Amino acid sequence: MISRAVNLFPHWTKEFEEFGFKNVVFTDQEKDSLNSIIREMKPDIVLIGCGFYCRSTPYMMLELLEEFPHLNIAAINIHEFPDELAMYFILNGVKSYANQMDGMEEFHRGLKLIRDGEMYVSPSVQERIILREEEPMPAKIITYRQKEVIRLTCCGFKDKEIGDTLHISRRTVNKHKLEIYRSLNVRNVVELYNVAHYLGFVSLNENFAFPKNFSVAPLPRKKPITRRKK
Repeated sequence: MISRAVNLFPHWTKEFEEFGFKNVVFTDQEKDSLNSIIREMKPDIVLIGCGFYCRSTPYMMLELLEEFPHLNIAAINIHEFPDELAMYFILNGVKSYANQMDGMEEFHRGLKLIRDGEMYVSPSVQERIILREEEPMPAKIITYRQKEVIRLTCCGFKDKEIGDTLHISRRTVNKHKLEIYRSLNVRNVVELYNVAHYLGFVSLNENFAFPKNFSVAPLPRKKPITRRKK
């Protein structure tokens, strides 16, 4: 079980073992350290709290599955986490999603299925997927080029300025940004900025770049040309 609630590890270990999970181990390690633990332990099931990587947990599970394609991951929600965002756990390859907000009876039913190695998806998330005429596209791993676009966007570069800096067309910039927004589940530049910092795509030192022809709007008004009288 992956969680940041370190002080509750003894309590939750007991709770999960009483629920039928065997040899429960909790950790708050992330990224490379978490990968090392998974390689060493080879767990049957990985349970992760939805908010472990804040709003980026669905994307980070995609990265984890890139490293461990056959890993059985179940996302567990015991707090507020939007169904619209939780939907991407399943779309990104996570096997199960259990939501305490569905009520304790349904939540426990989900945990039992997960414990027994079955796939389980919260009814509220199933409803989100069914409501769509087309199933939303899963995320893709953010590429190096897209990270460059993210850095420049977070520095305030406009699309044309990004294109000029990276020597790509404005259309290509827009294509990258569409993929970035979809994969990271962000809706605007502010959310992108927060997620990029959290994931380490952008550091504070990288926020001081400026476009080549930097200018502040509004531009100064031109003075009228006056002709001298002879």
